[in-house]
Amino acid sequence: MESKKVQRVQTGIRIEKRILKILKALAEHLDLSLGDLIEGMTLHCFEGKQPFSAKTIKKIKMLSEVYELDLTADDSHQLVE
Repeated sequence: MESKKVQRVQTGIRIEKRILKILKALAEHLDLSLGDLIEGMTLHCFEGKQPFSAKTIKKIKMLSEVYELDLTADDSHQLVE
């Protein structure tokens, strides 16, 4: 597959602390940068595709326990600080 040239930008986003910890740990586990992980997840979601294998989902569940993440998709857009 041919590589496509893209333009990347720095961005400052606010994200829930435990979610960020899990994303960073998962990126490290998959030997990806955090940005590459988020880009890949986003592109899969834009196409309605599952971004992770069953094995990776198991790792995410383990990391969620380690970082005590009790949030689910149902909590999305309803979080308060």
